[in-house]
Amino acid sequence: LIAAEMMEVGRAILRGFVTPDRTTLIGSTHRALAVSEKTVPGDGIANADEVRAAAEIAAQRLILADMEGLAVAENSVISASLLGALAASAALPFPRAAFVDAIRQSGKGIDASLRAFDAGFKAAQGVTETGKVDRIPLIMKGPQSLLDNWQTLQRRVADLPEPVQSIAHAGLRKVVDFQDSAYGVAYLDRLDAVIDQDSAEKTWLLGTTAAKYIANAMAYDDMIRVADIKTRATRLDRIRGEMGVLEDQLMQVTEYFHPRAEEIAGLLPAALGARVEGRPKTMARLDRWFGKGRRLRTDGIPAFVLLHILGGLKSYRLKTRRHAVEMAHLDDWLTRSLAPLARDYDLSVELLRCRRLIKGYADTHARGLTKFDTVMNAATLLKDRKDAADWIARLREAALQDPDGNVLSGALETVRSFV
Repeated sequence: LIAAEMMEVGRAILRGFVTPDRTTLIGSTHRALAVSEKTVPGDGIANADEVRAAAEIAAQRLILADMEGLAVAENSVISASLLGALAASAALPFPRAAFVDAIRQSGKGIDASLRAFDAGFKAAQGVTETGKVDRIPLIMKGPQSLLDNWQTLQRRVADLPEPVQSIAHAGLRKVVDFQDSAYGVAYLDRLDAVIDQDSAEKTWLLGTTAAKYIANAMAYDDMIRVADIKTRATRLDRIRGEMGVLEDQLMQVTEYFHPRAEEIAGLLPAALGARVEGRPKTMARLDRWFGKGRRLRTDGIPAFVLLHILGGLKSYRLKTRRHAVEMAHLDDWLTRSLAPLARDYDLSVELLRCRRLIKGYADTHARGLTKFDTVMNAATLLKDRKDAADWIARLREAALQDPDGNVLSGALETVRSFV
């Protein structure tokens, strides 16, 4: 039995397809998260270690490695590395040469497929210890002027305290991909303002935390971002790979959009969007027009072009109502988080981490924002308490446990009972 993802290994075991007296089980240890894992506000990822433990008991022979990583490292797809593992397992009565010949006869992507096949073969033989591989280094391409701007930003990151650098680099990549290099400058300026208030004595924890969550706040999910991601070639290639689409097959992709009136108003210029948001009748009309959701076939030209144009409005984004709201919210969050810094360093760190509660798009974003406000406002109730940081952390974790917020409500009542 071959499973192309770790939870597929678990499902195969649960369904009785794996038995300890006869089954060779080959699986990839990487994760493609299920919808049920993504909908949890916090960390809803299933425990892969439990699946591995069950597989060790259920299978007669077990071969597990990061087959996806091995394939990606060779610019190929997971089926090639899994085929290599199958060949190495000797579960089928064919020599390695027969597998290689089959790949050569396909006539497409032969060299990359053979490299991935070989990597999977070696992983199954135990040549690699864990199946993990170093990812292909990031190679930046583009006009020289933009590459020069990127190098300037990189030098600024290199000047940051060492514990902050790796997170700051990831954050910088995120905000530049979201907008442009000038936006990356704004990110580093905000980060520098926080680091100026931090110290090595505290191992730069405040700066490291800020590096992550300022980037997340600046790279918010608006309609422009969603449309941009949905029309990227890399995403379409990933879907084709996950669905196992062959070169001579057509793939139909239907995207579902369900923007609220707030998302539509947020696309308008800042002043106009604010006026529209202040008119309940207009907002209700926008909800009637757009609230039912839309299904767009992005494998066709009209829908794809529509989303491609929308995703290309990066230069306009900074003038929108949504951007004005997000930046005002970001500045307010930083101000409130750093306010207690002089008397309670740990509390400021925990307040910065509360930004984790805000994520997603449309209704998901609205629910997260409500939870964020609830936890941040609780800091006022906990003012001057020595355990304020601990309680903010507990409230945040409670908010991450369920989408409806019932656990958070219970935790907040506990706080109110002793304040």
